[in-house]
Amino acid sequence: MQILRLKETVNFMAFRKVAMVFSIVLMISAISLLTVKKLNFGLDFTGGTLIEVGFEEAADLTKIRQVLDSNGFEDGVVQLYGSSRDIVIRLAQREDVKAEMLGNQILSILQQSTDKNIDMRRIEFVGASVGEELTEQGGLAMLTALICILVYVAFRFEWRFALGSVVALFHDVLLTLGLFALLGLEFDLTVLAAILAVIGYSLNDTIVVSDRIRENFRKIREGGPAEVINISLTQTLSRTFITSITTLLVLAALFFKGGALIHGFATALLFGVFVGTYSSIYVASAVALALGISKEDLIPEVIEKEGAEQEQMMP
Repeated sequence: MQILRLKETVNFMAFRKVAMVFSIVLMISAISLLTVKKLNFGLDFTGGTLIEVGFEEAADLTKIRQVLDSNGFEDGVVQLYGSSRDIVIRLAQREDVKAEMLGNQILSILQQSTDKNIDMRRIEFVGASVGEELTEQGGLAMLTALICILVYVAFRFEWRFALGSVVALFHDVLLTLGLFALLGLEFDLTVLAAILAVIGYSLNDTIVVSDRIRENFRKIREGGPAEVINISLTQTLSRTFITSITTLLVLAALFFKGGALIHGFATALLFGVFVGTYSSIYVASAVALALGISKEDLIPEVIEKEGAEQEQMMP
């Protein structure tokens, strides 16, 4: 029966070397992007002023940028926000200028350039010191999460699984950050929350796979470590597929219908679900196999009771 099961499994580990090379290339590319292009940090991290205004008709972004440039706001970033009539203007921090005064000045400049009514929707201001603090705390939150995961998995399973899980999570986070650097998407607190959610999602998938691998190492007597891992991955494949599909359906709805406010959040999670599912198979499991995981590492030691030898010798 066990031999039949081995033949029916999907041979995931046959492609582990190709997958590892592919993952390494992607990680190096992500590091290069983060070094060259860097992340487009939002006002939550950099500090500055965000002004949202609404037009009666579709806004002409090119004209708005020209008006701002001619009035001394060359650093202004103009983007559509939800619809063609709503825009946001992001300005770097200015000393001794209140956000409300700056917003009124921008509104006056825009109204002078057009004969249409323009509504002020909101004005937000974040100081530079607050932005630096958020950047530090955000990075510390991700580092703390990875360390706690390493300790938990090492205690719960085995240190090889712990290293594989942390490498997989680092892989997922790095590729997601690389995507945002590549596309120039704004990185704000909602995206940071999505990154932490990606860590949780990927870890959940990895824990399920690791638990099944440990269980099969104890139950299946025939076959090497690679074959047992293939059986475990095949057995959890349907669960992984159903979970991923249902999650992607919700995230797709948020991505297309959720509006600009959570667009970055949905983008990070959509990509994170894909790479998280991939990494639980071809990163976490492959790393554990490369480190030499074996049945002996997962089979619990049998503790002999006192007096057991005497009981066996008695007639």
